Amino acid sequence: MSDQVAGPVKFDYAWFQRRYPELSEWCSPDQAEMYFDLATGFLDNRDSGGLQPWCRSVRNSPVTDIKRRQQLLGLLTAHVATLFAPINGVASPTLVGRITSASEGSVSVSAEFPNLPGAEWFNQTKYGAMFWQLTKQYRLARYYPARQPFRQTGWPFGRGDY
Repeated sequence: MSDQVAGPVKFDYAWFQRRYPELSEWCSPDQAEMYFDLATGFLDNRDSGGLQPWCRSVRNSPVTDIKRRQQLLGLLTAHVATLFAPINGVASPTLVGRITSASEGSVSVSAEFPNLPGAEWFNQTKYGAMFWQLTKQYRLARYYPARQPFRQTGWPFGRGDY
């Protein structure tokens, strides 16, 4: 994730270390790159090639600004890394979702997880919450009216004196 001008964002561990030093202490370059690859599943990293919004293919990233996409993928990588982070040297917990109930005697915990991850999933970490807020503009529906077909007024060359 270096200083690129166009194309897909490439993972740069040195950039990740500078940006998220608290994660780079325990996250190796290979792990961080794996988390980056997972992050590209949430935010498409394919370049739009400078296409106009009305002709952009759905196979390209909605984020056309490469610097912005780099920041967002960095936040997503940090979010995924934090979810997998070891706590006090112990592997991350396997419980997923929002805790709905808990009891102490004979230890019982219940959690719910939404069918489609949304704000709840991203708000599990500060990085995910920031990503969620920064991507609000990309989640809003946009309406691009279809171009009107050419309408001839006469056959075959339009109206006129022949």
